[in-house]
Amino acid sequence: MDLPPDELQFLSTTDILKESISIPKQSPRTFYLITLTLIFPLSFAILAHSLFTHPLITQIQDPYSSSHTSQWSKLLIFQFCYLIFLFIFSLLSTAAVVFTVASLYTSKPVSYAATMAAIPSVFKRLFITFLWVGLIMVVYNIVFLGFIVLLIIAIDTQNLVLFFLSLIVVFVLFMFVHVYITALWHLASVVSVLESNVYGFEAMKKSFELLKGKGKMGCVLVLGYFVICGALNGLFGAIVVHGGEYDYGVFSRIVVGGFLVGILVIVNLVGLLVQSVFYYVCKSYHHQGIDKNALYDHLGGYLGEYVPLKSSIQLESLE
Repeated sequence: MDLPPDELQFLSTTDILKESISIPKQSPRTFYLITLTLIFPLSFAILAHSLFTHPLITQIQDPYSSSHTSQWSKLLIFQFCYLIFLFIFSLLSTAAVVFTVASLYTSKPVSYAATMAAIPSVFKRLFITFLWVGLIMVVYNIVFLGFIVLLIIAIDTQNLVLFFLSLIVVFVLFMFVHVYITALWHLASVVSVLESNVYGFEAMKKSFELLKGKGKMGCVLVLGYFVICGALNGLFGAIVVHGGEYDYGVFSRIVVGGFLVGILVIVNLVGLLVQSVFYYVCKSYHHQGIDKNALYDHLGGYLGEYVPLKSSIQLESLE
């Protein structure tokens, strides 16, 4: 990032997107390899998993099928493996992009090897933060379901207009809080990587403080990401997964599927870059200076003190 720290607080949503998109140009080889090895598998899995679950769900819904139990078992096993894969690659992608952007910010030599060497230590901190976010999400969803149950008990379901209006209000509130918690989580992920001894619940508290005054911007960025991903998933399902039912050719479905996966790869990369830039924007807004020397040393701590490794990294960056 070439902008002075004091000017970051004045960036608009559009400016943040432009700044984020320009970052890979500073180290194209590193971001190309990160995208190829981490973000592409993540994006492909997000869209393509429905190709495998759709046939299983179809067989389960078939009243004449005699293998419901085995199909349910396959579906549950596949979904479990899919969620584990999604979880691991999501954290790996976040760690890689946040570390690389911070290295560029501190003028630290950047390379794919350095990023991969730092990921194991970064991953532990992100994992602990994710556990806290997961706990908050579980509590939040239990509260939401409790509100739905109370709504059904309190309101006469025969008054359908009032009942559906109440459901819409509760759903909107649920989505707002969900988007805010997601913004909090993404910011906490960056805090976990870049700030010494701040991760888990402490990272959530720190991100809550940073988000003050920038909550609306954070929610807009998260909501925009959700809308784009939802649209891509909808198109993939309609054309690629269910395309055979509407006489779409196999070649056309493959081309469209590949195109949609490519778009999602770009969206996920930009999304990870945005959360890094947004962290610096929030820090600047709260007049919390970032000591580049301290951050430089902090990032170096992830690589350990193995001198030959550092030398090879520097040689690679010079090449």
